[in-house]
Amino acid sequence: MNFSDLGLSAELLRAVEKQGYTQPTPIQAQAIPPVMDGRDLLASAQTGTGKTAGFTLPLLHRLQQQGAPRKRNIRILILVPTRELAAQVAESVRTYGAHLPIRSIEIFGGVSIRPQIAKLKRGVDIAIATPGRLLDHMEQGTVDLSAVETLVLDEADRMLDMGFIRDLRRIFKKLPTERQTLLFSATFSKDILKLAKTFLNNPERVEVAPRNTTAQRVSQVVHPVAQKRKRELLSFLIGHGNWTQVLVFAKTKHGSDRLAKQLNRDGLDAAAIHGNKSQGARKRALADFKNGDVRVLVATDIAARGLDIEKLPHVVNFDLPQVPEDYVHRIGRTARAGQAGHAVSLVSPQDEKLLRAVEKVTRTRIKRVVIDGYDAEPVEDTAPEKTPGRRPRRTKRGGKPAPGSKRRQTKKSGTASKTSPSGSRRRRRRQKPAR
Repeated sequence: MNFSDLGLSAELLRAVEKQGYTQPTPIQAQAIPPVMDGRDLLASAQTGTGKTAGFTLPLLHRLQQQGAPRKRNIRILILVPTRELAAQVAESVRTYGAHLPIRSIEIFGGVSIRPQIAKLKRGVDIAIATPGRLLDHMEQGTVDLSAVETLVLDEADRMLDMGFIRDLRRIFKKLPTERQTLLFSATFSKDILKLAKTFLNNPERVEVAPRNTTAQRVSQVVHPVAQKRKRELLSFLIGHGNWTQVLVFAKTKHGSDRLAKQLNRDGLDAAAIHGNKSQGARKRALADFKNGDVRVLVATDIAARGLDIEKLPHVVNFDLPQVPEDYVHRIGRTARAGQAGHAVSLVSPQDEKLLRAVEKVTRTRIKRVVIDGYDAEPVEDTAPEKTPGRRPRRTKRGGKPAPGSKRRQTKKSGTASKTSPSGSRRRRRRQKPAR
């Protein structure tokens, strides 16, 4: 099948051809027709398989057929979990809508809200938004959702993982009940199916890849290594293999910054992106990574969700994800658009439980390869040692001493000493007003 067989307009076909595409991916071939027909859709496919074009192309086609109204109100609302994904979807809208008189806007936090308000006042057709910033506009009365014809939930599983369900419900209440709803997700979980049952009307269901399967073109390997030698092994792998572009996943924001600094000290140009970075800093780091000025990009799961890096060859799990399904999203950053990819996981003995969870979810036994000189060490006993002679803390002022502790000794005297429970200090304490 070619894109010309899907019934898209000549302007859209010209834009698609300019990007070098002639044949739709499986998710595009199955999703575009029902979306163009106005049906609700529940779609699942591996990351990197063209989900974004699967809904932007048919929605742009429908807007083109309707023509531009006198008053531009938001007719298509696309909700995404992160700023990076919002930027990616917005770029797709601009790319494929290059020959159409359609206005769009990105609505997300981390940047000034005033330019967004000004653009909304001028009128837009498509809004790509993160839930939090959209709610800010709703509370300020700067956005009108009464004309929304199509709602798209992109990466819906991630939005649920990030705790956006309450925000989504608040947004749903402000949307017209008569609308088209499209739900796209990399995986189908029970929560996703429950959400679809609540907000979708007799949807067409498309599942291109089996649930939680990993990209077939990604070669996966586990390198067992001691926790304290992970950074050393990572530097060795990048240098020895002459890897020129590597996306590394770390568990925490602080850990991402620390690892990037360590890699720079090793002579590898590295940068970190995470939720605490400003939008400007994140865009600069990503741009430097794409153009080759930065060799290693260290990211947390939230910041990396939605990154679309063409021909990214290497993904490294420096820390395995706490949620095993996130492993699928991580390695899906590579092997995109028909390219091959390589996914490496650095696994210490402490990570074995997380690795077993990943293999259970993906139904895959990942190959283990030990690198000479970096053998993993046994799991150490990390229980805190007891400090000899440390006095147990009393539970409350004036109360009984903790078990094993001794009362403070005082000199015998005919009168009460300063530390005696019946002495003057005790009486003065009773005379103080209650706090």
